[in-house]
Amino acid sequence: MKKLKISLRLFLVLAGIIMIDSCAVNPVTGKKQIMLMSEAQEVQMGKQYDPQVIATFGEYQSDNLRGFLQQKGTEMGLISHRPKLEYHVKILDSPVINAFAVPGGYIYFTRGILAQLNNEAEIMGILGHEMGHITARHSVSQQSKQQLGQLLLIGGMIASEKFAQYAEYALQGMQLLFLSFSRDNEREADKLGVEYSSKIGYDAHKMADFFEVLNKMNLAANQGGVPTFLSTHPDPGDRYNSVHQMAKVWQDSLKLASYKVNTNSYLQMIDGIVYGEDPRQGFVEGNVFYHPGLKFRFTFPAGWQLENLPTQVNMGPADGKAIMIFTFASGASLEEAAKNTIKQLGLTLQESKKATVNGMPALATICKQVQQDQSTGQKQTIAILSYYIQYSGGYYVFHGVSAEADFGNFFSTFESSMNTFSTLTDQAKLNIKPKRIQVKTVSRAGTLASAFSSYGVPQNMMNELALLNDMELTDQVAAGRLIKIIGE
Repeated sequence: MKKLKISLRLFLVLAGIIMIDSCAVNPVTGKKQIMLMSEAQEVQMGKQYDPQVIATFGEYQSDNLRGFLQQKGTEMGLISHRPKLEYHVKILDSPVINAFAVPGGYIYFTRGILAQLNNEAEIMGILGHEMGHITARHSVSQQSKQQLGQLLLIGGMIASEKFAQYAEYALQGMQLLFLSFSRDNEREADKLGVEYSSKIGYDAHKMADFFEVLNKMNLAANQGGVPTFLSTHPDPGDRYNSVHQMAKVWQDSLKLASYKVNTNSYLQMIDGIVYGEDPRQGFVEGNVFYHPGLKFRFTFPAGWQLENLPTQVNMGPADGKAIMIFTFASGASLEEAAKNTIKQLGLTLQESKKATVNGMPALATICKQVQQDQSTGQKQTIAILSYYIQYSGGYYVFHGVSAEADFGNFFSTFESSMNTFSTLTDQAKLNIKPKRIQVKTVSRAGTLASAFSSYGVPQNMMNELALLNDMELTDQVAAGRLIKIIGE
C-alpha cells in the first residue's frame, strides 16, 4: 500500500507539471489557459494544412487581388496581438461565400466572398475577424478537434464505420475543415476585427453592413461544397448593432482624420473575377458531367446528387446507401495504379480483370473491407467496384461503394456509369466560358434598376445583382458611379 501511495503521489505531481506546462497566456486576453500546442507546433500545423486546402479547393489566380490581400494581412498582423506571427492570405477557387482561418497564420477567402464584397473596408473587417480567430487561438482549439489529415474524402469513405452516414457527409463537402465557432469566439473575433481594421485606418462600420448583407441572403443554410460564412461563423447575437457600436468606440478613441472605405479601387480590383461555378473545371447538364479542361465526360445515375471538387467528383443517391467517387490514380501502369490505391486504402482484393472503356485500356477490380462499429461492436463488410482507366497520359479511377448486402443492387448501376467515360469532343462544351463580374460606370443618374436596364441586365437577374451591389433597385445612383453586373 505504501508503494502505491508513493506512486500515486508521484503521478499527481507529474500530472501537475504537465498541466502547468500546458498553460499558456492567451495573447488577446492576457489570461492563462490550457493549451496543448505550442506556437511552433501551431505554425507547423498550418504549414501541413495549407497544401491540403489548396489541393482540395484550388487556388484562384489573381496576382493583383492576392498581392493586395497579402500586403494588408502583413500590415494588419503587425498591429495585432501576435505581431511576430507570419500571416498568409490566399484565395480559394470556390463560388461559395466564406472566409476562414487555420492555425499558424493561414487565412483563406473564397472568390465567392470577394465577388460579394463592395469595398476595401468590408474586406478589412473580414480579414480582421479571421485574424482575430488566430490571435485569440480559436482556430487552434477548433482544428485540434479534427485533424485535416482526415479530409481526403475517399480515404474517409473507405474507413467509415457507418457508410450511410459518410455518404451523406461526403456530398456536403469539407465539413471537417469548417467546424463552427462558438458564439463567444465569434463575439471576440468581431471585436478584434473592428479593432484591427480600425487601427490600419479603415471604416469598421462597413463590416457590420456586410454582415447585414449575409443575413439578407439567408446564407445560414448549407448549400453543399464549402459551407457558407454564417454556417461556420454563427451570429453571436445582434452582431449588426454591436459591430457598429464597437466601430464608433474605436473611431472616437483613435481620432483619425478619416477612415478609408475605398469603393472604386476595390471594384476595379475584382473586375473580371469569376462569378458562380466555373464550368471549365467541370459542369453538369442533365445527368452528364463534362470537364472541358481535362476533355472528358461521363454519365451518372439519374436522381443522384453530384459534388464536384478539384481533386474528385462525389456522386450518390439521396438515401445514402451507396457512393461513387471519381478521382486520379497514381502509378506507372494500370496495374500499379490499382495496387497503390488498394494498399493505400487498406482494401482486400477479391477479383481483377482487364477491360476497355470506349477504346481506352482499363482494369476492373472488386475489393472488400471489414469494419467494426465501435458503438455496437458489430462488424460490417463494405464492397467496392473500381474501374481504373488510362486516359490522356494518366490514370483515373471510379470507385463504387456500398455495404456488401446492397452491393448486388448497385453493381450494374456502378458499372454502367463507369463505362460511359469518354473523350469530350463537343466544341460547344469545350469552349464554354464562366460568368464574370463586370464593373460598369453609370452613364446617367437614375435608379439602380434603370442603370441595370441600360446595360441589358435581364429582369430576372436584377434582384440578385442589386444584392450583389448591396443596394435596392429603387436606390438612386449618380452618373459616374461604379456598379457590378454579370457577363462573360
